[in-house]
Amino acid sequence: MVTKKATPTKTRVRKPVVVPKPPSTMFDRIIDLIKWADSPFKIFTIVLLSFLAFSGYFAWDSRVVILNAITQSSHQTSLKETPNLIPITIQLQKDLQATTVVVHKASLVVNSRTTLLAYGPNGRDNTIDGLQSSLFSKDPIRNAGMIAMLNGEVSCDKLEVLGKSSEWESKQGVTFICRGGIPPEMGEFAGYISVGFKSEPPDVTPIKTRINLASSDMSR
Repeated sequence: MVTKKATPTKTRVRKPVVVPKPPSTMFDRIIDLIKWADSPFKIFTIVLLSFLAFSGYFAWDSRVVILNAITQSSHQTSLKETPNLIPITIQLQKDLQATTVVVHKASLVVNSRTTLLAYGPNGRDNTIDGLQSSLFSKDPIRNAGMIAMLNGEVSCDKLEVLGKSSEWESKQGVTFICRGGIPPEMGEFAGYISVGFKSEPPDVTPIKTRINLASSDMSR
């Protein structure tokens, strides 16, 4: 008698069920942001970017430029002492036959600027020395000029009266300004020069070059 062998039963292996990860919520992102902010520097960065973003004054496409400038602020060059800035400012005004030259010290971390000195048609004017205001404001033209300077460019445009500094320039007869960061290199920003003219120059290229030379001399 021949005994039939039992046919082996095939065991089906169930594939593990992959549970899709739920999409990240705003709460999760906030928690991750809090974990990332483990130093005062990062906290200042968050506060500045939040102010600019939620107030509607900030071009989101420029966030990388601002973050890079803030990140490098700890090892960037700084402005020379005010007495050393004076002869450079006087020569710049003379060479460009400018109506005004104003030098500001800046801090991206706290979004502020401080006016160090101002020269008008009659020489130095101390009335706005020490004036403090914000770097970024409600005005998109001013903010665009700031982004340009952070990119190492000299920004030239019609003067918009947005504060006491620009109001002072306007009272001197200025209608057109060119602004360049100190120093002129991209990603380094310790302050900037504002050069004012009574009318728009026919060619701003040599003006931009001369401002860059002055800003290099003003940094250390």
